[in-house]
Amino acid sequence: MDPSLYETCTAEYSSDDIKDLIKCVSEKSEERLKSMASGVDTFYLLFAGALVYFMQLGFAMLCAGSIRSKNVKNVLLWNLLDSCGGAIGFWAFGYAFAYGGDDPSKGKTFIGNTNFFLMNDDGKLHIWFFQFAFACALSSIVAGTIAERCKMSAYLFYSTFLAGFVYPVVAHSFWSVNGFLANGSVTDNPLLGVGAIDLAGSGPVHMTGGVTALVMAVILGPRKGRFYDDKGVALLEPKEFTSHSAALQFLGTFALWFGWYGFNPGSTITISNDSQGNVAALAAVNTTLAASSAAISAMFTSTLIEYRISGRYTWDTTATMNGCLTGLVAVTAGCATVEPWAGFIIGIFAGWFYLAGSALLLKLKIDDAVDAIPVHMVGGMWGVIATGLFTAPRRLETAFGMTKHVGWFYSLGDFTLLGVQLISCLWIIAWTSATMGIYVWVLNMFGMLRVDPLDEERGMDISVHGGPAYNLDEQKDLKEPPQAL
Repeated sequence: MDPSLYETCTAEYSSDDIKDLIKCVSEKSEERLKSMASGVDTFYLLFAGALVYFMQLGFAMLCAGSIRSKNVKNVLLWNLLDSCGGAIGFWAFGYAFAYGGDDPSKGKTFIGNTNFFLMNDDGKLHIWFFQFAFACALSSIVAGTIAERCKMSAYLFYSTFLAGFVYPVVAHSFWSVNGFLANGSVTDNPLLGVGAIDLAGSGPVHMTGGVTALVMAVILGPRKGRFYDDKGVALLEPKEFTSHSAALQFLGTFALWFGWYGFNPGSTITISNDSQGNVAALAAVNTTLAASSAAISAMFTSTLIEYRISGRYTWDTTATMNGCLTGLVAVTAGCATVEPWAGFIIGIFAGWFYLAGSALLLKLKIDDAVDAIPVHMVGGMWGVIATGLFTAPRRLETAFGMTKHVGWFYSLGDFTLLGVQLISCLWIIAWTSATMGIYVWVLNMFGMLRVDPLDEERGMDISVHGGPAYNLDEQKDLKEPPQAL
């Protein structure tokens, strides 16, 4: 027993009042344990949020390595602005729209409406920090897709609007107690008796980012020379814009994978009891298996396809990295509700879906500089649907306290959960494409979206940022022999 508790209680009760003394010590011990558990949960979420925020480095390095060297400064600054603009937008409006005024008695609401600028500190600032990291990750998904031809001003406007309004509405629908897609663990009246199962955001985060990327890529148009020549005639084969640094791509991929261990396990929110600890551990295991199997799936499949086309074996590093990321995206929704073998299967299919999505973009002449659309939109959609297929009864009960309407493969006669998951996908596509489509179209109409063709040709670093990211002139001088006096 803690001596301080005994001393506190003996100051209130005499040593003769043994029953009262024991009761006092017991109550104060319980209070202290609850306080310690709350502190552990707060630290856990802050730590998980820091890991999620570390993913910003991953996005920045992946984007920088995947594009041409003449635009590196530009895309790095974009990723920094995601954090800056996203933080301000989420602080001012986003968090309030997503979770402000949560109250089960209000029933279903479209959007939150209180706690703007965090004016009403309700002791949940750690929740705000964790959710802010999610919003930043969402904004950075789009950076690579529209790289090398989008204006700085448009990017800042877009990231603030996405983090401050578009994403919060989706997050509210999934994770607020008043959201119409909220599941039975947070609301007494879930859609079709179950609600949507998405622990960490395959839908709200990744699909929303992927749909935004698709909308912006279509309205913005492809990079100059990618699908058409200078006269506007379609090329027989898309021109390959070689990424300038495979090392940065790999650094970004591993940074993202590392950060995902905050993204998925951290979404349990608490860790101070055995049950939640087991859920977080399962999420970590499934995250690992899906990433690994998706990378292998994409690598071997792309190699076999290349062999069928050219008759030689090549191991595509880009396909392997993006396959890995697609697996991470796909398992994010069901990481706490599917068995490890199902996480492995989800990853295998994620690798195939990535390759199919990437090929479809080329066929449709949609320019995505880093393949964020197949990774996040296609991977996110597969993750939401896969959760409706593979959610296991015992895992659902442990993670969400729900026992009805499990994955379709466990109850072939029950289409309920899978149906809600499909509705969730349709909702994200409709809301995001409508709001971002109108917003980006207005920016484009006022000439605020695409850079001047000459600036695009020279590169954004020289045109906008005063010089290249790499001092190539200095490197050239080192290679040249010294001039004779």
